[in-house]
Amino acid sequence: MLTIYTFMAQFYFQLIFVLLFRPLSARPSLEARQNLVTFGGRSYDCKCYPGDRCWPSVSKWKALNNTVGGLLKEVVPDSAVCYNTFEGRPTYNAPACAEVTANFPGEQWTTDRDVSNLWIFWTNNTCLPTTNPSDACTLGYYPEYVILAKRKEHIKAGIDFARENNIRLVIRNTGHDFMGRSTGFGSLAINTHNFKDVRFIKKYTGPGDWTGGAVKVGAGIQGRELLRQAFDQSPKVAIVTGECPTVGFAGGYIQGGGHGPLATLHGMAADQALSFEVITADGAYRTANPRENPDLFWALKGGGPSTFAAIVSVLVKTFPEIPSAGVIFRINSTHTNDTEIFWKGFRIFHNLSNRYVDNGMFVYYELFPGLLNVQPFVGPNMNAAKIKQVLKPLSDQLASENIPHDWVVKEFPTFFELYIDLFADEGAGANMLTGGRLFTKTDIRKNANGIVDAMIQSLAASGGGFVGHIVGPGYGAPTVDNAIHPRWRDGSSFSISILNMPLRATWDEKKAAEELLTDQVDGPLRAASPNGAAYVNEGNLEEPNWQQTYWGSNYPKLFDLKKKWDPKGVFYARTTPGTEQWEVIDYGTRLCKRL
Repeated sequence: MLTIYTFMAQFYFQLIFVLLFRPLSARPSLEARQNLVTFGGRSYDCKCYPGDRCWPSVSKWKALNNTVGGLLKEVVPDSAVCYNTFEGRPTYNAPACAEVTANFPGEQWTTDRDVSNLWIFWTNNTCLPTTNPSDACTLGYYPEYVILAKRKEHIKAGIDFARENNIRLVIRNTGHDFMGRSTGFGSLAINTHNFKDVRFIKKYTGPGDWTGGAVKVGAGIQGRELLRQAFDQSPKVAIVTGECPTVGFAGGYIQGGGHGPLATLHGMAADQALSFEVITADGAYRTANPRENPDLFWALKGGGPSTFAAIVSVLVKTFPEIPSAGVIFRINSTHTNDTEIFWKGFRIFHNLSNRYVDNGMFVYYELFPGLLNVQPFVGPNMNAAKIKQVLKPLSDQLASENIPHDWVVKEFPTFFELYIDLFADEGAGANMLTGGRLFTKTDIRKNANGIVDAMIQSLAASGGGFVGHIVGPGYGAPTVDNAIHPRWRDGSSFSISILNMPLRATWDEKKAAEELLTDQVDGPLRAASPNGAAYVNEGNLEEPNWQQTYWGSNYPKLFDLKKKWDPKGVFYARTTPGTEQWEVIDYGTRLCKRL
């Protein structure tokens, strides 16, 4: 026994000697685990960025590239081909510049790019198409590297690399994001746009109590291409997707809730989720559904984009196709330049929101000073006669007040044919901040005129406009169990407020614009709707009391689940659960945790 004790003592002595006296470069030092920064008199523990001691070496990036089969790319902005140089390298290419310039306003082209954002404010506008190649092109707030993932193993490799090297991680499918969450300075992006697998199931058998049809959708599928495939089924089926055809379906859209043209009839997109295949922050492949990891399943259904896991695929409900009717309705300068008449017309239209919702309808509209473009009213399971009957109070009131307008009624054999005919791509390249408000049935019932007054006041402050969605998910899915704010079940009208920004805005001008948006543009909307809420995917990043405004009574549970499933903060999207201690400092660059 004495010999054994002597051996153990020698072993532990040697182990301690090695740990204490090995070279410093081989020790797991505090600096390797933390990146301590002081900014504005406050201490932070930041993610690692180029130039920091903890930034991965070239050999580590090469190893990651080998792991993902050569699909790691150093990010070069698309428009760099319009400039003589980018980061010291010659980049000018006249034909390529012409192609970028021509396609820059197009949504589908932009969503197919590696890292580009549809709305450019959060990229810092530092490399845009130009006719002056001697201008400066910089990376701005775009990622440093992107993995163009084709298999789930590539997503896992990116998550593991970001976690192990303390790198900011961005998940990007389409860049269809008003709030800049699909880009980030100095980050590693994982592009999931290649995950296009779709598999339809005639009869779902569980887990859960749904017994209808279903479809398994890869993370890269967009709304229009999914609806096309649904239309090709026999029999044809319909799916709750976003209003805009290029919205990515399976990722941030569903994780934020997901409204759309069929949401009043069937509920939000997240209400349709039956199961997820995901990769969590620890790099594990997991299934989340009512039987496996049910708490994660609950959180993924509306708990916030890029918050709990990276989506590989989602299984959602499908519904039988149905005949549908649509109406295009307009009041603009061809009808009147009298602002009093114009606003009287809008007031009549918007005050009837509850009626539209109570009849299962969805309405998409654009509102700018002197312009109301409603395209379209969507009447699922209606023909022309039925939708005219539902909208009769609108037509009668417009006639009684002598409001000039255009009105076109159409009917279609299926919803899909309505969607293709009446919904169009939006433009890319806008430079703007967004906010908005969900107006509930309760508030419209009590204060419909006050809400319109608030919208008029908001427009006067912004000089911009509204993108409106009259949608009531409580009509089709009144009882659900997921993370979506419960007030959506009383929803009637959701409006996105728009504040256009100059391309060369200074940091001080940006901060002033955020304050203007929060106080003077969105402030009146909040005051007019005390029973309202805000929408996670299309809101104001400076929303006061955002935890309650975005999630209501669900927030405490979401906060706890974030600590469980991502305790190290591998996933980050601003104003999502568990980000209270995180902040982007140093003029929109470094993501850091307050100490």
